[in-house]
Amino acid sequence: MKYYQIISTISLAATFLSSCAIAVRQPTVSVVEDTLTSQSAFVPLDTPTIELLKATATERPEPTPTWTITPSPSPSPLPEAAQEVPVRFAVIGDYGLDSAGLSAVAALVKSWSPDFIVTVGDNNYPNGSAETIDENIGKYFHEYIGNYSGMYGEGAEENQFFPTLGNHDWYTKDAQPYFDYFDLPGNERYYSITRGPVEIFALNSDSREPDGVGRSSVQGQWLEDALADSTAPWQIVVLHHAPYSSGPHGGTDWAQWPYDDWGADAVLAGHDHTYERLEYDGIPYFVNGAGGSVLYHFEDIQLNSQVRYNAEFGAMLVEVTSTSMNFQFVTTSGVVVDQVTVGK
Repeated sequence: MKYYQIISTISLAATFLSSCAIAVRQPTVSVVEDTLTSQSAFVPLDTPTIELLKATATERPEPTPTWTITPSPSPSPLPEAAQEVPVRFAVIGDYGLDSAGLSAVAALVKSWSPDFIVTVGDNNYPNGSAETIDENIGKYFHEYIGNYSGMYGEGAEENQFFPTLGNHDWYTKDAQPYFDYFDLPGNERYYSITRGPVEIFALNSDSREPDGVGRSSVQGQWLEDALADSTAPWQIVVLHHAPYSSGPHGGTDWAQWPYDDWGADAVLAGHDHTYERLEYDGIPYFVNGAGGSVLYHFEDIQLNSQVRYNAEFGAMLVEVTSTSMNFQFVTTSGVVVDQVTVGK
């Protein structure tokens, strides 16, 4: 049985407002009374917003990471030496543009010293070309990339950088620079990795996928079978095209697979250059596309949208133990915008 503990926080101190990353505009704060029914949170073009559920935004406390909710009666605490060390990984999306924005995101990610990095696509703007891939990726993350042969330094002895294909990666024929650059499991277009208590399933949601992108496709059957066969305590699906989103791209019909029924515990995507957390079928869906490229506005607010943010670049930090997963979205100025813990 899963439980959720949600801590949605934002610091609105004057120092933060003066340092927002979008031109010289100040973000508009909008408290959403009922994101499940209200459509009043329409955001005009180019107006950055911070939108949180009313219940979580009244006092705006500083974020306090919480890993579990202990049932009653409380068990005796484990000795310190026996406590489980969480697996920690970063998630970045729509980031692959050599720029000050990506530089700030990379510095944030590296400050966490994550065990590995996952991307949700669009790794190499604008066209996925061989001429730009190293300056868009290796310049910032070479120390995590296995078999790295670029010009920016040493790579990793074992690969700790796990990208997902985005539509911009396909703009060069057959996404060939992507496959030449990375050494990934399986057929490299879609694959899974297991690290400690979590198995991550990276999909190719682009329509140019040879094995198809529908739920009944070869790729869809692979995911259904792989989730059923997984023995890890947790299963996370990552893909580029968000199944649900309040950004200008909106939800992607062909990506709306029955992830929960198949056994997934969370779904992470990008494509819209925003941060958003939604809930469908009892599991969280994240849009994490604020990784360094131009930020987008919000348009049609989805009924199940919980948190929306587009005022500054950032990344997600995910910490996983055998009994819980903690997701945070953190901005490049260090503000924890959203935090949610899922437990068993």
